Amino acid sequence: MEARLNPLASPHGAKALKHVIAAHGVLAESTLSATTQELVKIRASQINGCAGCIDMHTKEAAHAGETALRLNLVAVWREATVFTEAERAALELAEQGTRIADAAGGVTDEAWANAAKHYDEDELTALVTVIALINAFNRLNVMTQQPAGGYQVGQHG
Repeated sequence: MEARLNPLASPHGAKALKHVIAAHGVLAESTLSATTQELVKIRASQINGCAGCIDMHTKEAAHAGETALRLNLVAVWREATVFTEAERAALELAEQGTRIADAAGGVTDEAWANAAKHYDEDELTALVTVIALINAFNRLNVMTQQPAGGYQVGQHG
């Protein structure tokens, strides 16, 4: 599969994406755990059908020590017993934040309150931002048909 477009090859695209990538780097410094960040990136990418992001974030998570069992169960997190209550709240927020068009009203008050039980304001801000950024990357990659399979850990960061 060949990509339709390389957004980084365009001067304006590269300049704009540099800022989005930098925002991603800032979130790596937040108190929101790297594990939670990777799990929500994987789940949003599954929903959006973004093969490139699934490739990247499963490899990054595995490199950081995430188990194959948990990575294989992200798509069915509701039925899986391997996620903490905090991770489950983050995954629910990621799903509802990704499926905004599918749910009248967007994120429910219940999902928000559940996430707020587990994360402080700074972590919630990071979580919401991670979800928004991965959705932006998903859309960019899906529209341009970025291929998956060739990502190397640390390649973009």
